Amino acid sequence: MTRAPAVTATANLAARLTDRAERYGWDGRPAFHQGHRVFTHGEVHELGARTATVLAEHGVGPGDRVVLALPDSIAWVVAFLALARLGAVAVPVNPELPAADHAFMAADTEAVLCLTGPGLDDRFARRVRLGADQLLALASAAGPAPAHPVDADTPLYVQYTSGTTGRPKGVVHTHADPTAYHDLIGRRLLGVTADDVTLSVSRLYFAYGFGNAFAFPLFSGSSAVLTDRRPGPAAVDELVARHRVTLVYSVPSAYAALVADRGSGHQACFASVRAAVSAGEGLPAGLGERVSELLGAPLLEQIGSTEAGHAFCANSLAHNHPGTVGRPVPGFEVELRDRDGRPVPDGHEGELWVRGPTVTPGYLNRPEDTARTLVGGWLATHDRAVREPDGAYRHLGRTDDMEMVGGITVSPLEVEAVLRTHPGVREVAVAAVPDGSGAGRLRAFVVPAATPAPDGLQEELLALARQRLAAFKVPRSVSLLPSLPRTSSGKLRRHLVRRGAW
Repeated sequence: MTRAPAVTATANLAARLTDRAERYGWDGRPAFHQGHRVFTHGEVHELGARTATVLAEHGVGPGDRVVLALPDSIAWVVAFLALARLGAVAVPVNPELPAADHAFMAADTEAVLCLTGPGLDDRFARRVRLGADQLLALASAAGPAPAHPVDADTPLYVQYTSGTTGRPKGVVHTHADPTAYHDLIGRRLLGVTADDVTLSVSRLYFAYGFGNAFAFPLFSGSSAVLTDRRPGPAAVDELVARHRVTLVYSVPSAYAALVADRGSGHQACFASVRAAVSAGEGLPAGLGERVSELLGAPLLEQIGSTEAGHAFCANSLAHNHPGTVGRPVPGFEVELRDRDGRPVPDGHEGELWVRGPTVTPGYLNRPEDTARTLVGGWLATHDRAVREPDGAYRHLGRTDDMEMVGGITVSPLEVEAVLRTHPGVREVAVAAVPDGSGAGRLRAFVVPAATPAPDGLQEELLALARQRLAAFKVPRSVSLLPSLPRTSSGKLRRHLVRRGAW
């Protein structure tokens, strides 16, 4: 007979983090740096408990869902801890989404309250709304709320997929999951300690950023730098130098911007950095080496998903295989399967299936999607990969990245890799775009490395493709653009590229 998980206050994430900070003596240590203000672990947990009282007075109870449309800030952190303390469910969303997306997410989760940041006063008009400043002001005068008893499998938050292929889906995660993110990745693979200072370019509402800048610092007694918007290269330089950042987390497009227009060699402002991590999408060949040289520290690539909560394969300080997304994270099983679901041998391409402790129990209100994606406890990631002899996995793109051109399947990543070798290319995306007859024609969309682009760049890129690729893989045309369509987390929105305009 299987015993049901124990329902206790200590299973509650907020209570567990508060107890951990007291037990290890972290209450007086920095937890978050916001501007020139430092919040200690003790302050954060006390403010979280007071914020829980405010939310309860606004009708939030166990199991209720609350939208967090907030920028990265101390308000975001304490609101999340407060909801955990109440046994409620946080719904972190990108505050910069269009109004229609916010309305969909609030309706999809049946949110009882929406917490909003600056400029969103007119959002969620038909729902109860509370601004971040008002929330913190009320919390300063409130008493602390007790932790509601939960079990490890009680839902803690719903995080929406990034929408790279269409409408996002709400992914459910539990009170036990952040503990696992830290234990399996932060502690074991990255060696995060109380002396570390984190800067995550990826935001808290994104699965990758949530682990980096929320779970790891609060579970390790370390600290994280919070910025209300995604920092550009100049801001990264300044923040790393000012706060003596030791761990940098970002995405390939942001790393590419960081190394652009710089000379080779280590920059003094990064002297404190001991490691950097890249995730979100594949790291282009050669970029990792340039980033490592700039930072004077190893760049560790990993892969995860909203459904897995954080990384399920990762390079580590002890084993870093450049060009791969690393080995399976401890506690996770990874299989490569063919289209019929059969395992493929080493050295052969297959689709990644993952099983592990933080894989979601399912999508919110999407039983059919859940049944398709979660089969027998295994998650279909829709990522293509090949397993290397040392057990690391080389990522080959998404199954839905493949393009059909003249009845032949083409990987746009192969074409992009060739075009990216040209020094005049900063970013590139390739897709089969319908022509006037409806037939798919391969087109390349390029962000030049310099503005204005040098004359003849398009012709040079087509000539390079003809020299290095089979004829059916050569783009019919090259378009020069100021930017590519990306999600707020930095992922390429290929479904928009396929339209040929955005």
